Amino acid sequence: MVKIRLTRIGKKKAPLYRIIVADARSPRDGKFIEEIGTYDPNQDPSVYKIDEEKAKKWLANGAQPTAEVAKLLKIAGITK
Repeated sequence: MVKIRLTRIGKKKAPLYRIIVADARSPRDGKFIEEIGTYDPNQDPSVYKIDEEKAKKWLANGAQPTAEVAKLLKIAGITK
């Protein structure tokens, strides 16, 4: 199963996330298939950048977004 999820980068107490497509069995910060965006919760308001074309392609191919990524996709206006 393929998931669209967050992987953490950034310093301690200053998280920065990449939105990635990965196999559900791989670890959080492990191997991934493709990076489709970034998410920065430190700024006010939170900043996110998502490649809409890649996200729609992966959703059409059956990738399942996690709860947090699903919220970001909904805010960005990207739906299944």
